[in-house]
Amino acid sequence: MSELLLVRFHRPDSGPHVGVRLGDAVHDVTGRVPSVGAWLRASVGRVPAAIADLHRAAQEASAVFSADEFAPAPTPERLGWLAPVDEQEVWAAGVTYERSRVARQAEAIDGGDIYARVYTAERPELFFKAQGWRVVGPGGMVGIRADSRWTVPEPELAVVLNPALEVVGFTVGNDMSSRDIEGANPLYLPQAKVYTGACALGPGIALTPAAAWPQTVIRLSIWREGAVAFAGEVSTERIRRTLDELIGYLGRSNTFPDGVVLLTGTGIVPPDDFTLRAGDEVEIVIEGIGTLRNPVGVV
Repeated sequence: MSELLLVRFHRPDSGPHVGVRLGDAVHDVTGRVPSVGAWLRASVGRVPAAIADLHRAAQEASAVFSADEFAPAPTPERLGWLAPVDEQEVWAAGVTYERSRVARQAEAIDGGDIYARVYTAERPELFFKAQGWRVVGPGGMVGIRADSRWTVPEPELAVVLNPALEVVGFTVGNDMSSRDIEGANPLYLPQAKVYTGACALGPGIALTPAAAWPQTVIRLSIWREGAVAFAGEVSTERIRRTLDELIGYLGRSNTFPDGVVLLTGTGIVPPDDFTLRAGDEVEIVIEGIGTLRNPVGVV
């Protein structure tokens, strides 16, 4: 995985900026790259060259910050991380791991036969998750719906694509899910999945062209009152669908002029008697990409 991260961050003097993180140094490249969308559009047909250009822009940047200067949570008065998206839509794939199929069947009131069928079907489950401006970044609050009694995080590898649906890299994703609402009726999926604080991405986009899943491990820890209330991990080797397969269906009869992010499903599901509470903290680590931490609140 690339050690070059494309990031967005807040500067108290001038608002959102685009940066390149190399190790512990964050290079402000906003003068050359005004937005993530602009860079994704410019990368079409030349992803390796666009990544090399970005590396050079970082080396020539006049403003460089230490990662230690950034606040752990967004604040107008300090440097702070933002979600690494701006003009992009975020979509999600469902039931791509065996564990997800089992969990969806267990939560469904009618036995969940549709989840068993979509797991083996030719056409994958794909659904809209969020607009870029609604995505929560590192340290921002992810939400529990006020009308949900059973909410869990879904830690996922997220693939970032340019307008030509070429892979430019990967980031860490949290697809928050109201299991009781979806389980009551699959037609409630948009309400279970699309609401304030339902999607978090970060800390940055690990830039690398790819034709297959990166071989890595996804880890989830849920902290409650200073202790780990739940922890789990899964290898990306367990994703049933191929990268090309999901991208191919995402692009059918659809266009993404500013690029798109695709969450690729979860293989970590807490037990059925577990639900998030306000005050919890969700930590998702994907080896080679980074760590995404978010506090939990009711929305």
